[in-house]
Amino acid sequence: MGRAFEYRKARKLKRWGNMARVFTRIGKEITLAAKAGGPDPNNNPRLRLAIQNAKAENMPKENVERAIKKATDKDMKDYKEVVYEGKGPHGIAIVVETATDNPTRTVANVRSYFTKYGGSLGTTGMLDFMFDRKCSFQVETKEGIDLEELELELIDYGVEEIFQEDESIMLFAEFSNFGPIQKYLEENDFNIKSFRFERIPNECKSITEEQQKDVDKLIERLEEDEDVTNVFHNMG
Repeated sequence: MGRAFEYRKARKLKRWGNMARVFTRIGKEITLAAKAGGPDPNNNPRLRLAIQNAKAENMPKENVERAIKKATDKDMKDYKEVVYEGKGPHGIAIVVETATDNPTRTVANVRSYFTKYGGSLGTTGMLDFMFDRKCSFQVETKEGIDLEELELELIDYGVEEIFQEDESIMLFAEFSNFGPIQKYLEENDFNIKSFRFERIPNECKSITEEQQKDVDKLIERLEEDEDVTNVFHNMG
C-alpha cells in the first residue's frame, strides 16, 4: 500500500456536519464545473463527475438542476475558486479551498479563524512543496475483477495507486489525469461512485492527542464557513 492509502486511513474522513452543508458544497462543485465546461453533462466530464457525487449523497434532482442553472446567472461572473494556505496550531500545515463571489469577505473570515484558533494565514504557494495534487475515484467493484490486472491497464492512463476499500476500488492519480481515467472507466462500464480533487501531504506530522484537538477546532470552524469547499492538512 502506498502513500494515498496510508493518508486516507489516517485521515479518517469525517462526513460534513449536516446535509445542508453537503448540498452547499456539492452545489458549488456543480456550478463551477458547469461554468467552466458548459451545462450539458454529456459534453462536460467534470460536470458528470460532480453530478455523480450529488447522487452518491442523495442530493435532490432539483438542487442539481438549480446549481447548473446558476452557472449562467450574471451574478456568477465573479464567482471563483480561491486557495488559502497557513499554519495551524502546533505547526500543522493547512490548505483551504474556497468558492466565493467575494474574496475580500472570504479571506477576512479565513484569517480570523486561523488567528482565533492559534494559527496564522500565510501566502499563496507557501505550502505547494508539502502537498501533491491528486484526483481520486471511488469505483464500485465488479465481480471477477483482478485488481493487479486493472492496475496494469490503468497505469497507461496515469493511475499511480489503486486499492480495495470495502465494496469499492479507490484510484489515485495526478489531478490533471482525471479526464482519461474517467473516459476509461465510463467506456468499460465501471460505476463511478464519487470523485474528488485532493491534496495529499508528502509527510504527515505526528502530534499528541491533546494537540490534535486544538487543530480539529480550527479545521471544524473552517469547514463550517459557507465559502469553504475543502480543507486539507498534514496532521498524522
